[in-house]
Amino acid sequence: MTVTDIVAFDNKRSKVFIDGEFAFILYRGEIRTYGIKTGEEISSPVFNEITETVIPKRAKLRAMNLLQKRDYTERKLRDKLREGMYAESVIDETIDYLKSYRYIDDERYAGDYIRYQMNLRSKNRIKQDLIQKGISADIIEKIVSEAYSEENDDPELELCISLLRKKRFDNENATYEERQKMMAFLYRKGFDGDTIQRALSLDTGIN
Repeated sequence: MTVTDIVAFDNKRSKVFIDGEFAFILYRGEIRTYGIKTGEEISSPVFNEITETVIPKRAKLRAMNLLQKRDYTERKLRDKLREGMYAESVIDETIDYLKSYRYIDDERYAGDYIRYQMNLRSKNRIKQDLIQKGISADIIEKIVSEAYSEENDDPELELCISLLRKKRFDNENATYEERQKMMAFLYRKGFDGDTIQRALSLDTGIN
């Protein structure tokens, strides 16, 4: 295996290419320690130590550092590790490690997100948010169903009514055009037709 190029990645690290292909990123001090030089051979023991020990350990530490700052879904954490140019095999190993200790758990993430947002956003908007965060459809449906079934009241309807009140919408005296405009607004917020109709049929206390 021949080191064909060493290219600066940032102020402290460089990308190492072996036999014309990107291999890994190392700190410049590590490159000196391992004696890695352009045009020279890299021994199998050194290559294996870097790819099987140094890089995987670094990926785990990077992931743990990210998780100390905030929670991540599996997909979002994978994306962050890809930004660091870690190999997919290293990312897989890192994710498996984190899952084994429940440092990442998409079901827990979805549950926490729903409980925090259910009185602020519509159910459909919450589902869309979770999809964008990379949560699987199966997990979303499961956790949404569980979260909303735990509520004695209908948080979806309550939120819809709350928005009507904020808009100072008078159900009883609104014109047809005003009702249509409000329905369109609520649809855009992610509420389903049944919830909208129920909310518009109730007295919001605005007159």
